[in-house]
Amino acid sequence: MSKLIFVNLPVTVLDRSVAFYEAVGATKNPQFSDHTAACMVFSETIHAMLLTHDKWRQFTTKPIPDAHATAQVLLCLSEESRDRVDAVVGKAGGAGGTIDPTPTQDHGLMYGRSFEDPDGHIWEVMWMDLEAAKAAMCGDQQAA
Repeated sequence: MSKLIFVNLPVTVLDRSVAFYEAVGATKNPQFSDHTAACMVFSETIHAMLLTHDKWRQFTTKPIPDAHATAQVLLCLSEESRDRVDAVVGKAGGAGGTIDPTPTQDHGLMYGRSFEDPDGHIWEVMWMDLEAAKAAMCGDQQAA
């Protein structure tokens, strides 16, 4: 079995967050969702657990940071093309997110943009030309 990742995020309004993540392409898994939490599936191995603040506090006594004012993590998802990167970020903006809170990255063989969800969590969306990256790395290793 492949390893899975469940990213847990505290959210202030669960229904709003579910609608936002559905708009950017995740699907809600009702098996792991209730009125305090929603499991949003990005792929077979990537899940975001949206937790109400009360639910979040069941897992840690640390204070919940205001993600609009601080950044504890930058989350990143890959996409299959530059156009898909732009499409996902556009969907995030259309669903109430903030577009490009971090600088756009365009390095030719790698392209990335970002969005913030309604609670301020930053997601980067990136595409990489793997063949070009492998070729560039082989060239760098041969030059060394």
